[in-house]
Amino acid sequence: MIINDDSLRRILKRSRTIAVVGVSANPVRPSYFVARYLGLKGFRVIPVNPGLAGQTLFGETVYASLVDIPHDVDMVDIFRKPDAVPALVDEALARWPDLQTIWMQIGVTHPEAAAKAEARGVTVVQDRCPKIEYQRLFGELRMGGFATGIISSKL
Repeated sequence: MIINDDSLRRILKRSRTIAVVGVSANPVRPSYFVARYLGLKGFRVIPVNPGLAGQTLFGETVYASLVDIPHDVDMVDIFRKPDAVPALVDEALARWPDLQTIWMQIGVTHPEAAAKAEARGVTVVQDRCPKIEYQRLFGELRMGGFATGIISSKL
């Protein structure tokens, strides 16, 4: 699937529950503030981090792995190094046959794992951030306290 603005909008509109793999409890870490932002926008954020398992973040229990999550998710958002992606994709595909989206954060790509997920009908986004895309596509980027609207190169 070609990932363009329309497909990103569809993904963000249809996703309601997001498992964030590699989330941190440190509020200055990108994985924390992205997950927190998504929660504030109405998404149910399921934190995944084996070092924090059993704790609570964003009002949800932190799970050690994707297979430990007891309910369905629409999207898996990956904050891990690229070499961790294949195992996470395999885990997600095995856990949720109807998974809609695997999203790899900025700096995270894995073409082989992406192809495997896409072959199963899962939409894959690589090297992007859902927080940034949400803000960009839904007119929430702010500059100096003013709403700048949707970023576009169109006049």
